[in-house]
Amino acid sequence: MYIGLDLGTSGLKGILMDEGQRVLAEATAPLSVERPFEGWSEQDPASWISAAEAVLGQLAAKGLGAVKGIGLSGHMHGATVLGADDAVLRPCILWNDSRSHLEAAALDARPEFRAISGNIVFPGFTAPKLDWLRKHEPALWDKVAKVLLPKDYLRLWLTGEHVSEMSDAAGTAWLDTGKRDWSDALLSACGLSRAQMPRLVEGSEVSGHLRGDLASRFGLPAGVVVAGGGGDNAASGVGVGVVRAGEAFVSLGTSGVLFAANDGYQPDPATAVHTFCHALPNTWHQMGVILAATDALNWYGRFVGQDAATLTGELGGLQAPGKTVFLPYLGGERTPLNSAAIRGAFTGLEHVTDRAAGTRAVLEGVTFAFRNCRDALAATGTKIENLLAVGGGSRSDYWLRAIATALDCPVSLPVAGDFGGAFGAARLALMAATGAGAEVATLPQISREVLPDPALKDAFDAGYARFTAAQTAIRSLA
Repeated sequence: MYIGLDLGTSGLKGILMDEGQRVLAEATAPLSVERPFEGWSEQDPASWISAAEAVLGQLAAKGLGAVKGIGLSGHMHGATVLGADDAVLRPCILWNDSRSHLEAAALDARPEFRAISGNIVFPGFTAPKLDWLRKHEPALWDKVAKVLLPKDYLRLWLTGEHVSEMSDAAGTAWLDTGKRDWSDALLSACGLSRAQMPRLVEGSEVSGHLRGDLASRFGLPAGVVVAGGGGDNAASGVGVGVVRAGEAFVSLGTSGVLFAANDGYQPDPATAVHTFCHALPNTWHQMGVILAATDALNWYGRFVGQDAATLTGELGGLQAPGKTVFLPYLGGERTPLNSAAIRGAFTGLEHVTDRAAGTRAVLEGVTFAFRNCRDALAATGTKIENLLAVGGGSRSDYWLRAIATALDCPVSLPVAGDFGGAFGAARLALMAATGAGAEVATLPQISREVLPDPALKDAFDAGYARFTAAQTAIRSLA
């Protein structure tokens, strides 16, 4: 059996999987986020350990004596800083913390960062967070012995080892993403050295072994391997089987992701596409990232006093986009705008705009933001031949039809099941324990395929043109 642990922002999830990749049990534990000041988002790493203890305790009720491997997935970019004794020096600064936007801009202005990392230095990345600490918390800065990403702090607890893997490390802005190794030049630019970084492994490799006291406590055998694992999106890619060129998934979660696997390294930072290592050797992936996907629909639901499921249930069949346009930039945007300052808007409001028209505009706005991402990926040479839909928003048939039509690409919906980060982490654990490779990361069984509506293609093209015009206009107000 194999365990997958996925450290999310709002909770930690664990699954128990057998050799046939059937999920035998799952468990969750909640987590909270602290926001002491505007733009700040922090979490106490001790809460991750407590959550892991709770999840492993729940899974232990099923019997863990046959477990051979544990895999890890987690939210990316978080800055967990440790002293010489591995004590946590301050709360972890999370991926959605925007305090270091000035530091990010300063680092991004240095040509070596885009040239070596293959990416824009976004405010959410780890490097500008450490630069912020150096400037604003100098006494703490002097004590920093190790910098770990969130899931890798869990690994330290599990194994006693300071280790990360390529997919998560690529989101720090310190990795030479093409060479799959830390860049001494980028670390030095932030006043850091390789000695303060964890050792790197591939996601499907062994990173260490479970500590004996934890094995005894939770009923696991001695010598259980802990796989490198993956950042949350890369692990989800392994979970849903998107590990080969041409394969992609669109994730309709709180944020939105258009994720495509690549068999080569093809960065283009100017597109604001994320080009990262995948969780498997000699494989990379690209992502277009939207900061508000279902979050935008939930915001609109609060605005009009109705829940999202009711709003989407009122819509009926797919309609041509109307004059009302929604820009989903409630907290800035990554792809393709790279702006923490831009904010959302409704345009084209008129007397006939009712609640349903507003709902359609919100779904269309996020859909057109995904089309932005598709175009940005295409500009780097990435082709999408097989698109899967995952996440809570994929329950909306209207939304799936809108995406298929706007992107002019069939969208496949997997059968019911969890193919997310925890499942991908368990698959990586299987690989690390047995020596298996990408062949075990198969695509899921498909329940149905949603086809583009050719009768509405021109209308969606026109709607996208209105969206991009509104996008251009609103940027001057940021």
